[in-house]
Amino acid sequence: MKVLGIETSCDETGVAIYDPDRGLMAHRLHSQVALHRKFGGVVPELASRDHIRKLLPLVDECMDEAGIGPEELGGIAYTRGPGLVGALLVGASTAAGLAYSWRVPLLGVHHMEGHLLVPLMDEPAPDFPFVALLVSGGHTQLVEVGGVGRYRLLGETLDDAAGEAFDKTAKLLGLPYPGGPELARLAEKGRPGRFRFPRPMIKKPGLDFSFSGLKTAVLTAVEKLRAEGGEPGEQLRADIARGFEDAVVETLSVKCHRALRKTGISRLVVAGGVSANKNLRATLDKMTADTGAQAFYPRPAFCTDNGAMIAFAGFLRLSAGESDAELRRPRPRWPLEELSPPGGAADAA
Repeated sequence: MKVLGIETSCDETGVAIYDPDRGLMAHRLHSQVALHRKFGGVVPELASRDHIRKLLPLVDECMDEAGIGPEELGGIAYTRGPGLVGALLVGASTAAGLAYSWRVPLLGVHHMEGHLLVPLMDEPAPDFPFVALLVSGGHTQLVEVGGVGRYRLLGETLDDAAGEAFDKTAKLLGLPYPGGPELARLAEKGRPGRFRFPRPMIKKPGLDFSFSGLKTAVLTAVEKLRAEGGEPGEQLRADIARGFEDAVVETLSVKCHRALRKTGISRLVVAGGVSANKNLRATLDKMTADTGAQAFYPRPAFCTDNGAMIAFAGFLRLSAGESDAELRRPRPRWPLEELSPPGGAADAA
């Protein structure tokens, strides 16, 4: 079964075609970074309009690269949510129109389920069950995964997500949009230990996160430096970035270790935009190796939003007989734990 995947949840237009026998047949991704950079963040209306301009040409490119016609598709999967409602509407309406005209099944996919499952697309793939750390600009969650649609939330952020904290701290340091990757690059030049910021909630029981206090600690340090000697220079800014990144990474590692012990599971999947962070991967690799566990990550190209994860997640559900009889309304907010296994009692809204 060949599945066309469409991702338009925020500021990237992703299209891909997945086939279980041939793997990923085609993949295209258009980033809107240049469009939003001058505003310092995503402008929802501009994002929606750019998806309209780019989506169908990307579909055509993927179909041409895969060398298939519409009659060879077994289904179309699109991101139903969570995300920006206007951006979601573009992907949903386009997918529905194509599915109707091509007479193929249609399925709305949960954006975070796509992130969670995309490491299974490569070898070696983790076996179920596993613990998943979903870490991105909008989400920081620990989830126990028993199978497709079998998710138990273990912990989540009480305020800013880790990726959001990266972006806000980057802006504080005067780094350009998108801030998270820029901060990570700057942190590579920083001196470890020059600034030590708090590790939020690691001494408290449980698996929830909080990063707003860490962000405030960085602000306090920067304001102190400015009061003492003006704007911090490049090296001091790199040291602050390294101190911030180390605090986030250690916090995530401690909570992942705690989740593995609590569940008795020895497999950790790390997905979402922040999963591309080199410091995080190295720290989690060491933690899992020291404890007899194993960590799995998406390939770097699939850490951020992309069509491949939607095509793959859609394939897993469509091949099990699940599809939507009609276009469903987008879900800008959609808790992951509301999902059911394929064929289960799914949300019908």
